[in-house]
Amino acid sequence: MPQDSKFQLSRAFAVRQRSGGFTLIEVMIGVAILSILAAIAIPYYNGYIAEGRIATAIKDIRQIELILNDRFLDNDPPATLAAVGINMRDPWGNPYQYLWLRNNPAPGINGSRRRDKSANPVNSDYDLYSMGPDGVTTAQFTGKNARDDIVRANDGDFIGVAADH
Repeated sequence: MPQDSKFQLSRAFAVRQRSGGFTLIEVMIGVAILSILAAIAIPYYNGYIAEGRIATAIKDIRQIELILNDRFLDNDPPATLAAVGINMRDPWGNPYQYLWLRNNPAPGINGSRRRDKSANPVNSDYDLYSMGPDGVTTAQFTGKNARDDIVRANDGDFIGVAADH
């Protein structure tokens, strides 16, 4: 009997010694699994962040549109957003862009107007947009630098990504 208990003690001691840590193979497998999960999760997370920023820009443009439309109803269209007290920045840190189109005495106004794929102006009252994640734009929606812009088009009937217009 004493020999059996001695064998059990030495076996329990041996198990305790072996369970003190992980082997290199176990650690490598764990790191590989975490890497695979991160490689799958990070792009999805970045996609959700991008969608959230686009939704925020759309919401901001709708709010600015309400303020501007109130001014237009009073026959007092502002020359700039700052004239109305709007100093908001889009989710990417750029100021929102605004251009009053009706009765604008500024020369070359047709060159600044936002245009669709057929080169037709998309608004008749004013252009209001965010330059998107890259912070660069062109007047034509189909231009490489304008496709990611968040735009107000069709006199407010469409607000979204320029590539979707």
